[in-house]
Amino acid sequence: MIKSDHHKGFVALLTFVASLGGLLFGYDTAVISGTTEAIQVFFIDPMYKDATLAAHNISEFKIVASACFGVSALVFIFLFYKLYHHNILKTALTSLVMLLVIGYILNDQFLSQNGVLNENLAMSIKGFVISSALFGCIIGGGIAGVVSERFGRKAGLLLSAVLFSISALGSAIPEYINFYGGTTMSSFVFYRIVGGVGVGIASMLSPMYIAEIAPAQIRGKLVSWNQFFIIFGMLLVYFVNYFIAKGQPSEWINSIGWRWMFASELIPAFLFFVLLFIVPESPRYLIQKGKDAQATIVLGKISSNGDTGQIVADIKKTLVEKTAPWLSFGTLLIVIGILLSAFQQLVGINVVLYYAPEIFKTLGSGTDASLLQTIIVGVVNLAFTVLAIQTVDGWGRVKLQFTGALIMAASMLILGTCFYYQVQNIVPLLMMLTYVAGFAMSWGPVTWVQLSEIFPNSIKGALALAVAVQWFMNYVVSWTFPMMNENAHLNDMFHHGFAYWIYGVMGILAAIFVIKYVPETKGRSLEDMEQIWKPEDKKAVSKETIY
Repeated sequence: MIKSDHHKGFVALLTFVASLGGLLFGYDTAVISGTTEAIQVFFIDPMYKDATLAAHNISEFKIVASACFGVSALVFIFLFYKLYHHNILKTALTSLVMLLVIGYILNDQFLSQNGVLNENLAMSIKGFVISSALFGCIIGGGIAGVVSERFGRKAGLLLSAVLFSISALGSAIPEYINFYGGTTMSSFVFYRIVGGVGVGIASMLSPMYIAEIAPAQIRGKLVSWNQFFIIFGMLLVYFVNYFIAKGQPSEWINSIGWRWMFASELIPAFLFFVLLFIVPESPRYLIQKGKDAQATIVLGKISSNGDTGQIVADIKKTLVEKTAPWLSFGTLLIVIGILLSAFQQLVGINVVLYYAPEIFKTLGSGTDASLLQTIIVGVVNLAFTVLAIQTVDGWGRVKLQFTGALIMAASMLILGTCFYYQVQNIVPLLMMLTYVAGFAMSWGPVTWVQLSEIFPNSIKGALALAVAVQWFMNYVVSWTFPMMNENAHLNDMFHHGFAYWIYGVMGILAAIFVIKYVPETKGRSLEDMEQIWKPEDKKAVSKETIY
């Protein structure tokens, strides 16, 4: 228990400032929800009327898509190199398999397409433009570990604030600051990717910073505040989008309104940048760099037990192996981290967050009504995130994850069935809200808590691999949804229900995975994690042993 109000207040301040990175994470990823129709009208529809524009856009689309996949592949190759501790053969074999998969996707979906626009190509381009920021997130998530180790957690967060600001301005007026002379669409994609790099960095460093300054007994609650701010950022931008579009004709929204939606991010980005100058560097990073005196000062402000010397000693013990290979604690730890990240996206949450207005329009709502219903989704998301914050340190991480996965699975299966039978009453909306509630009380905040906890300090950089996988799966889900949801053949058969059934099945698999393989970490210090994964007998740790 923290006895000093001074210490509690300082820890709360640091948590608030670091969580603004989460707010911008949520703001940047959800701002697209109010602009999907505008992207269709502003970037896609003109290509049907202008063959020359279409040819240029398709040509640059292939180049940009290839570059995005290529850079993402380099990020993963670097992470594989770190994972296998500089083992060239293992890195090469793993990278070869990945490159073959990426090459197939590139050729099948992008490079093999001719310069003539058709329905499938148009949907593929639209999905790419909408989800392009996620390539930046992969890059940002992949380099966040290097940034945090070389320059510190605080410097990494400052960099993310700068990238958020550049992206906000560039996405709003891409044709006016098109510095390389490409099409407006590729300029827009570039600035969305820049923002994505900021999101990727913040997605790793904000919860990492909070975990490293938080007392063990309330760490889960404090790290969950980062997720609260992510959801609050989403809710905030839903309101911003709604009030920008309210009462305006579609023509204005599709030509001017969407620009204001992106530009509005400049305000929270500037606030985040300024406030970061009042927070100290993480004490664990300072100790890692041999700055014990500075770390002791910071620990004196955030710890109330007075024995900062013992805390420094405990941290140093876990940093003895600071260059340890990521597989030092076994393959199971890495696989669990990767699958936690993958399932958080495969359950389909970002389809709801990115495409909510379009989903509601499919159910018969108008523009204003669909944006208003999106706000309701945001309110539910926020409310149940608060529930998770209040229960994560009491009920535990695994129970929340298991329960939430089952709720999401049932909701998506029923929602898909509603689409299949073309139900247009309140049931689909209730299923959407139930799904969001299930995610918000579990896989939204709790996944980030688990990822910030399960990796021991000596291989904390391995978190970058899990974060990069998370953003890659986010892209895969967001990119494939328009192709599944707007495919004429699938719609004739399933009436838009097919994708939701897929996400429902993913929810079931997530529940099985978390209850069978993921250890409970509530109440354990970050230093304890080293012993959880590496017991004295050095043998593999079963789930029963961990509990």
